[in-house]
Amino acid sequence: MKALFIAVLTLALSACSSMGNLIPPSQQLAASLTPTETFKALQQLPTPAGSIAVSVYSFRDQTGQYKPQGNVSSFSTAVTQGANSILIQALHESDWFIPVEREGLQNILTERKIIRAAQAEQPNAVELPPLTTAKIILEGGIISYDTNVKTGGFGMEYFGIGASELYREDAISIYLRAVDVRTGQVLLSVATSKKVLSQEMRAGFFRYVSYKRLAEAEAGFSDNEPMSICVTQAIEKALSDLVIKGIDKGIWATKRS
Repeated sequence: MKALFIAVLTLALSACSSMGNLIPPSQQLAASLTPTETFKALQQLPTPAGSIAVSVYSFRDQTGQYKPQGNVSSFSTAVTQGANSILIQALHESDWFIPVEREGLQNILTERKIIRAAQAEQPNAVELPPLTTAKIILEGGIISYDTNVKTGGFGMEYFGIGASELYREDAISIYLRAVDVRTGQVLLSVATSKKVLSQEMRAGFFRYVSYKRLAEAEAGFSDNEPMSICVTQAIEKALSDLVIKGIDKGIWATKRS
């Protein structure tokens, strides 16, 4: 009976191990974020005839949703509140756009006042150059976050040995538009969506090995896509679509043309 217990327990653990890595994560040092596939596609766009100065005043979460938690009041938002910073980073890393600071504009103006006050006491001080003006304003935001768009799973149990898998699919949507500063006309508008996948796998063993002796073992893991990475991919995809759509409409040109 003892040999049977060991054999069945080994079978349950090996079945669960085949579903994924069960080793607990160890402490790791901070690392740079790896470029996503959507960002690589953004970098592979045609070379622009010239970089376009753009400004972003606000690109934020417009869903107003909070993380769902059972029987608990939660004030943690469902999606990241740093979409503005993510968009600026993507613009800065692309060849098509030159982002100018507008979210912290008041801080820049304050520092320039301090510099001018210090230069007033210096007769040969060099005048500050004017701030760079933007030709395009990028507007929009995260407009929807839909949970449980698709759920499902499967499982099997026999003779006290079982394994199961559950998955859930959420979705976020991004809207991005380019506005001409001179006329206020909306030149382009694009929308993208990204699925947010969550997966849980587990396996267990439950059996009486002898009279009044119950053996039970369980192991499993879950895998959830980070929301910030999903938002990043949606924003990068929106930027790629914006560039391609602008080229097709003749709003901006590539270097070859």
